[in-house]
Amino acid sequence: MGTTDGTVHLISASRANKSSLTAIAQRKIVALFTVLVVALAAAAWPFTRAHLQAIAVLRQVSGQEVPWIVTKMVTVPVHIEDVQVQTTTGAVRARLYLPQQRQDAPALIVLHGVHHQGIDEPRLKNFAVAMASCGLQVLTPELTGIKDYHIDYNSVKVIDESARWFAQRTAAPVGVMGLSFSGGLALVAAADPEYKSDFKFVLAVGSQDSMEHVATYYLTGREVRPDGTTEQLAPHEYGPLVLEYEHLEDFVAGQDEAAIRSVLQQHLYEDKTAEALAADRLNARQKAEAMQLMDSSSALTKAMLASSSKKHIREMDALSPDGKLQTMTTPVYLLHGRGDNIIPSAETMWMAGELPSSTLKEVLISPVLSHLNMDGSKPSLVDQWKIVHFFAVVMHTAERK
Repeated sequence: MGTTDGTVHLISASRANKSSLTAIAQRKIVALFTVLVVALAAAAWPFTRAHLQAIAVLRQVSGQEVPWIVTKMVTVPVHIEDVQVQTTTGAVRARLYLPQQRQDAPALIVLHGVHHQGIDEPRLKNFAVAMASCGLQVLTPELTGIKDYHIDYNSVKVIDESARWFAQRTAAPVGVMGLSFSGGLALVAAADPEYKSDFKFVLAVGSQDSMEHVATYYLTGREVRPDGTTEQLAPHEYGPLVLEYEHLEDFVAGQDEAAIRSVLQQHLYEDKTAEALAADRLNARQKAEAMQLMDSSSALTKAMLASSSKKHIREMDALSPDGKLQTMTTPVYLLHGRGDNIIPSAETMWMAGELPSSTLKEVLISPVLSHLNMDGSKPSLVDQWKIVHFFAVVMHTAERK
């Protein structure tokens, strides 16, 4: 019996030891698994955070409420201040949007499109606040030419020198985001060897590759894509009117220019009362000329637009990324609305084809956008996810050291 009892005790002890060893092994496995999960979560968090930031930005810009939990996780209060950017051609009015408690935040320049309110345009301000609330220092320099509906090379120099000023202030290259024609000008600016080290990346939204192509689109409503197919879409009157306003001397006699410019200006400003008052000051001939220019679909107006474009072909080439992208080394992101009828989306296709594969980081032509507004017709959930992911990639790039 003793031997039997001893054997039983030995077996029990052996089983207990094995059970104890198994328990220890299990705890080690659980601990190792926990560490692994935490490590993976930590590694994935920056990109997860970027997607949450993208959701926050896009919902703010489109006037939608941001979910409370997203606001809590990825946004901070924003301080806004007006500044002067000192350039070789003088001081440039600008505005800084600074995330509180993020003094080392990475930097992004956001360039306004062709609009008379410039950096005070409400949609631009809303976007700048949204981006800054997600942890970026945002600078919005005023492009005086573009603010006055003139797409000129002076704006390219302002973009270059604003990038240098902000890069020196933050001690690092800066991202540059250009809206509409400003996006094309930002690419021209980044292609300048003197300034390219100041650019971290360029994001062009609804932008031109070739000013000549865009001017031709206003005449025909068609643009050939790189694959030989044709994009056909009736152009918005805004595009031709901007070209008329910029070079009004090509369309009317000198003595009529100031009076007719006032009418076109208020029409572009969408101020119907001011436009009517300006029109009342015109004589009969001037009224007929103004009416003619307003009708951008008429054969006569198109003929005048074609003639004006021929006169300014060299200027248009200088303001076009076309021919300047093949040697671009700055990372580029391209976004365009599929139904854009101010600058057709084929322009982004041409840019994507010209950029080196190592330089073009992301390209998206989305039905979520029209030109710069998020008012595309009935986008699918997949389309909405694609634009969230696109902005998440940009946010992640902007944040990365």
